[in-house]
Amino acid sequence: MVQDLSLNQLRELAERAALKLPDDELAKLLPGVNRARRQADELRQLVNAQTEPAGHFGADKGN
Repeated sequence: MVQDLSLNQLRELAERAALKLPDDELAKLLPGVNRARRQADELRQLVNAQTEPAGHFGADKGN
């Protein structure tokens, strides 16, 4: 299970991405960032080697 990020961790990640965001903006983003991380983790648990989708789509196949 994914651990939620703290405000300090989100600040560090934003700085690494060269984003200059004040703490009040980071605090607004934090719930959505943590929700997206949990959702991505749920998807990773659903997709395994046997159910992984194809790497590309070929429109000319299957007709």
